[in-house]
Amino acid sequence: MFKKFCPSGGIGRHKGLKIPRPHGHAGSSPASGTNHMLKEKVLEVNHWSDRTFSFKTTRSESFRFNSGEFAMIGQEVDGKRVLRAYSIVSPSWADYLEFLSIKDVGLLTNQLSKVEEGAEVLLLPKCTGTLRDTFLTEGGKRLVLLATGTGLAPFMSTIRDIDLVEAYESIHVVHSVRSRDDLAYEQELLSVFADEPDLNELLKDKLEYTSLVTGEGDQRIDARFIQVDDRVMACGNLQFNYDVVEWCKALGMTEGSNREPGQFVIEKAFVDQ
Repeated sequence: MFKKFCPSGGIGRHKGLKIPRPHGHAGSSPASGTNHMLKEKVLEVNHWSDRTFSFKTTRSESFRFNSGEFAMIGQEVDGKRVLRAYSIVSPSWADYLEFLSIKDVGLLTNQLSKVEEGAEVLLLPKCTGTLRDTFLTEGGKRLVLLATGTGLAPFMSTIRDIDLVEAYESIHVVHSVRSRDDLAYEQELLSVFADEPDLNELLKDKLEYTSLVTGEGDQRIDARFIQVDDRVMACGNLQFNYDVVEWCKALGMTEGSNREPGQFVIEKAFVDQ
């Protein structure tokens, strides 16, 4: 297995493969007077479109998460601490954290969309979420990841979870957006992480990526992408989640949870992504 997250950098190893990490960016100690919240520093900001952006931050030594989970992050807005759930884009073995967000849909996103390198964000150290591979039953040969908009975020972490990748014969990521500019991480997915050779070697024969641009007439995500023996994860707007539940149950699939695994899971924490 890969070595666990090491803030001093280093190399992750798995069956002879080496996944290099950037040298460590240690986060600060818990923020004083913020219920033991962590303070992280923004390292990089990427504006994908006029609707979406992503940002990377430091990762404190104490911060742990599983692929597919979300964290509560925030800032002080007009003298008040405002927090919002954000799925984690970065893999669990990285020594930085990355988040994908829409813009201008509330106080926090309005402020975060203007964040610059060196700014601080607040982060609760506990992560959770329903998009966990352990919530799926074993035996599926193909993992299907269905996302609308910024719902792609958790799956960018999932497809770089080495143990999860090895558990499936193939992984199909389907990403639907309104505008082509909103296809975040498209080049990384099309190239199967060509800039990370060992990750590419692991994924090149397994990862399939389908992008749908509904504003250009592409058909929306529907039941055609799901087969009865698949394992399915979905993250998107509320109606999309309802639809996925209907499609999966029509095939006789059961929904998984932390109480009992099933053939599909959806992220219930986000009303609109």
